Amino acid sequence: MASKNGGCADNQQASRKKISDEYFTGFVDGEGCFYVGFSRRKDLPLGWQVITEFHLSQNPQGKLILEQFQRRLGCGYLKPNHPKSKRDKTWVLIVKDRKDLKERLIPFFQKHPLHSGKRKDFMLFVKVLQLIEKGSHLKPEGFRKIANLVFQLPRSRKRYLKEEIFFSCGLRDYTPNTSKR
Repeated sequence: MASKNGGCADNQQASRKKISDEYFTGFVDGEGCFYVGFSRRKDLPLGWQVITEFHLSQNPQGKLILEQFQRRLGCGYLKPNHPKSKRDKTWVLIVKDRKDLKERLIPFFQKHPLHSGKRKDFMLFVKVLQLIEKGSHLKPEGFRKIANLVFQLPRSRKRYLKEEIFFSCGLRDYTPNTSKR
């Protein structure tokens, strides 16, 4: 006869086992996101903030893996992915702090390289963080460089068009793309 809490026993055993760094890398290859986006901020010199975040999501049964990766990195926080949703019960590990991104997350993936298409996302993420570290995001030419990098990657959802961002922050020498969105 099977125990009613057999899944719990499995999770307890998994939480005691050391998960390899290669497992975490593969997990991020499948479920991770190196996010760079933009948000309007009138208090900033160009009117835009560059947002850099790492996200790793998992269903409730996989929350232990997120917790272990958080401990392994020594940073980030866990939260329900969509707390107001009655259907989506996934959890997400988020690393936002730029110091943690630079000193913990990036070195982890430099030591344990990604193998999927996420590798390109990671490399772009690193370039953007390096430009931000230099303060380039606060100057028109550096901001343009960041936006051009970000808009190289295909995105399923775009909150803002590159043309809109360039125009609104005074990069008027940009010729808008007249093709369909």
